[in-house]
Amino acid sequence: MSDQQLLEAAEEVEIQMKVALLTHRITQREMAKMLHTGPQQVNRAIKGDMSPKSRRIRKQMKKILNISGD
Repeated sequence: MSDQQLLEAAEEVEIQMKVALLTHRITQREMAKMLHTGPQQVNRAIKGDMSPKSRRIRKQMKKILNISGD
């Protein structure tokens, strides 16, 4: 995958997560409390950070928000 494709994929996931949060009426701060982490870490995960912790948070968020995919 090229750098441009990676950026586009990260942007798509960010949009998908933000829309799902709005649809479920959950703030990033509330999500952080649900996941027992800080709001900054949730924001990093949403923005596409590839650290193991961010990847784990995205996976948990997708489950909570009923988002399919990896």
